[in-house]
Parts: sequence; C-alpha cells; structure tokens
Amino acid sequence: QVQLTESGGGLVQAGGSLRLSCAASGRSFGSYTLAWFRQTPGKEREFVGAISRIGGITDYADSVKGRFTVSRDNPKNMMYLQMNSLKPEDTAVYYCAAGSRVVRSDNYDYWGQGTQVTVSS
Repeated sequence: QVQLTESGGGLVQAGGSLRLSCAASGRSFGSYTLAWFRQTPGKEREFVGAISRIGGITDYADSVKGRFTVSRDNPKNMMYLQMNSLKPEDTAVYYCAAGSRVVRSDNYDYWGQGTQVTVSS
C-alpha cells in the first residue's frame, strides 16, 4: 500500500506556472508507475500525464503536451508536475495516482486527495 498527498495547487494567471508535488509514503515506491489526473465538476476524471517506475518513459495527454512535465525522485518518494503556460481550461482538481503500469484510464490502484488549481483569465 502507498499513500499519496498532493500539494502546490493555487490560483495563477493564464500564462503562469505552478509545480505540483505528490509525496508518497508506504512500501516499494519505486515499483509504481505514477500519474496525474484532473477533474472538474460534471466531467469525468481526465488523464494528464504519467511516468514509469525509473522515470525514463513519460506519457502526456495531447492537451498538455509541451506545457506540462512529469518527473519523479524515487529516493525522496516524490513525484512532480511542472505546469507552464497555464490556460483557464487547466482549472481542475489535480490528483496523483500510483499503479502497476502507465495507462490513460483512471484505473490506478492508489489516489491522493487532490489539490485545486485555478487559472484565471
């Protein structure tokens, strides 16, 4: 089991940047694929990006590709989402997730509680 806690959300102007962090506790952190999802009211949870166990392979939704970067630091049990060139449509609650492999569905094993990102015009 792994517990995940997101932080770093907030209010930013369009075009600005934020870095979200996901702190993990539990066993075998390095054995998990990690991912970020986001959700707005009335919509299904949406895949944002994922990173493989070692960190050498990443995958991103087309909507964020080139603007967002997922990284991880296994010795520190941390994952990050660097968000640049933010747009109002990026406004959502962002969740980190852990699972066995990179998938674009929300079928991950563990989830954080979410952190709010609001991008104003």
